[in-house]
Amino acid sequence: MDAGEVRHWNVDVNGVSIHVAEQGPADGTAVLLLHGFPELWFSWRRQMAALAARGFRALAPDLRGYGESSVPDDPAAYSIFHLVGDVVALLDHLQLTKVFVVGHDWGAQVAWLLCLFRPDRVRAVVALGVPYFPRHPRPMTEVFAAFGDGFYMTQFQEPGRAERAFARYDVATVLKKFYSIQIDNLTAPPGMEIIDFLEASPSPLPWIAEEELIQYAEKFQKSGFTGPLNYYRMAETNWRLLAPWNGAKITVPAKFIAGDKDIGVQSFGIEQYIKSGGFKSNVPELEVAIIDGHHFLQQEQAERVNSEILSYLDKFTSE
Repeated sequence: MDAGEVRHWNVDVNGVSIHVAEQGPADGTAVLLLHGFPELWFSWRRQMAALAARGFRALAPDLRGYGESSVPDDPAAYSIFHLVGDVVALLDHLQLTKVFVVGHDWGAQVAWLLCLFRPDRVRAVVALGVPYFPRHPRPMTEVFAAFGDGFYMTQFQEPGRAERAFARYDVATVLKKFYSIQIDNLTAPPGMEIIDFLEASPSPLPWIAEEELIQYAEKFQKSGFTGPLNYYRMAETNWRLLAPWNGAKITVPAKFIAGDKDIGVQSFGIEQYIKSGGFKSNVPELEVAIIDGHHFLQQEQAERVNSEILSYLDKFTSE
């Protein structure tokens, strides 16, 4: 089947305007694709084409704070209830009772929480890079303090701090620094900002053309980084909001895909979490695929990721 053109539209839901990119037949089985930091709907361009060619209806929004979607000023507007609420409101607008959900990085976190809060709306979930962890036993302020001031999430907590550091570089360089991550942790040396610690690849990244990087940069130049950084600034609030779901498991069928060289897999104990059975205990209907690659897997290893996603969805659509 011809994948067709990508269609773009905005819709007012949950108090914000959400931009959505859509590809594939309007009557196809819906697959919602949620991007991460610092990305846009565009990070799913290769998955959208593959899904559409197989007859799926691929829907990839710019999450609030990103791209052509609204960018609220108040950090409180980026709580997990707002983020998941946007997704539910979008599904309601589209009159989609239940969908497949695919998420990467922050989008994976939103996807997991959608499964936690509204499992009735999810047929199955595919998460890239970020697994489901139950609510941490300690407040996030204590967790960040243990990592120290150089830890990227610690630095992201203070309003304006990361923005001022990012402003020392052009937007394309900021993005390339994150896209080039291959170091074994995300903690800068004492007295250094994380954006100064990260190094941009001196050569073009093989999975993103220069004109594509410019396209990303133009959108972030317009919308800024404060919205995306506000996701991190809600960590302590989100920890409190999750109290009613303390210890809760994900009951939705799920697949986790990660790159074997993903900095998160290497630095945050994810590999041991998988091998020990802890992940499977928290997500009983779990499948795991660890493949060659780094963090921005759906762009770096598009064909392999497409194959992993499509083969998983086939289990449900061929029934």
